[in-house]
Amino acid sequence: MKRISTSLFVFNLIIWMVFSPLPILPQEKTNTWEVFFSPNGGCTKAIVRELNKGKSTILVQAYSFTSAPIAKALLNAHYRGVKVEVILDKSQRTQKYSSATFLFNAGIPTKIDGAHTIAHNKVMIIDEEIVITGSFNFTKAAEGNNAENLLIIHDKKLASLYTKEWQDHAQHSEIYFVKTGR
Repeated sequence: MKRISTSLFVFNLIIWMVFSPLPILPQEKTNTWEVFFSPNGGCTKAIVRELNKGKSTILVQAYSFTSAPIAKALLNAHYRGVKVEVILDKSQRTQKYSSATFLFNAGIPTKIDGAHTIAHNKVMIIDEEIVITGSFNFTKAAEGNNAENLLIIHDKKLASLYTKEWQDHAQHSEIYFVKTGR
């Protein structure tokens, strides 16, 4: 008799395991990354895609910034109510009409990092979670002519470190403004 009840118990256990829904356990979001290469590897398109998803904040550090599609995506984010702030290398100050001027005229807070020989960072931090970085300058030439790389990393801890670094550079950078002829 004991043998039948043990067999019946095992049978019922197997049936229960097969037909019962698996418990859903809370999981941490896994970190993900994407990599792109230029020339013509879709770096600009990937950056614009991520900027278009921005909901709360976009912080930018750039050495060279002449890409119209990226500037337009930042402007669109600004118009959506996303807090966009930019730090550029001092070389952007001397260009006749640079992205610094475009961003300034659009009302996007822009600073110039002149504390270094070259402020060579190429970084975007989106919504305190996404880091865009690599050798890729935010320029048309970087997309079409140069051999460059771009990483898009979804990692809150990494984004926190990059945000701290961005804030450190913002502290010693000067507010950009357009000089008028008056």
